[in-house]
Amino acid sequence: MWDERYKTEDYVYGLEPNDFLLENVDQLKPGSVLCLAEGEGRNAVFLAKQGFDVTAMDGSSVGLEKAQRLASENEVEITTVHADLNEFTIEPNAWDNIISIFCHIPPPLREKVHAASAAGLTKGGVLLLEAYTPKQLEFGTGGPPVEELLMSLEGLIQEFQSLEIFQGLETERDVHEGRFHNGRAAVVQLLARK
Repeated sequence: MWDERYKTEDYVYGLEPNDFLLENVDQLKPGSVLCLAEGEGRNAVFLAKQGFDVTAMDGSSVGLEKAQRLASENEVEITTVHADLNEFTIEPNAWDNIISIFCHIPPPLREKVHAASAAGLTKGGVLLLEAYTPKQLEFGTGGPPVEELLMSLEGLIQEFQSLEIFQGLETERDVHEGRFHNGRAAVVQLLARK
């Protein structure tokens, strides 16, 4: 599905970084960043331009090829890893930051990935996450049309209880990030530190 979605000349989620990431980049710890389900690379390239050592992982080789092209056009370097989140290993204490932007996966896998992400941060490392909430089904402006793939603040607090959550919010905002995320949306935003 994702290879098909990305198999187009334009960047389907746009070229600009996610708004929540843009607003909070100064909260990140200097050093390395792992971008989960990074797709076409807009967030990874933005972070590389800010001086971070960025690794973008995704299940779509087509998306990652576009990410490398975008990095090259912006004269920055990123590392790309083509992997399924089911098989991808997040090593403990390996990343200064982990970014998860609209990474909607089934609950058992999400719990596994979130636990590994919490463990994967270095001391003082930051997790930044934005996702759609179940209320997003009323808007239909992006994200999966399946409630079990959507996230709530309550659920995320549970899944990241080993971290210090310093910002957690369910809110509505206008999302204009390419043609598949466009319009009023219901989101959950999380910043947490190890």
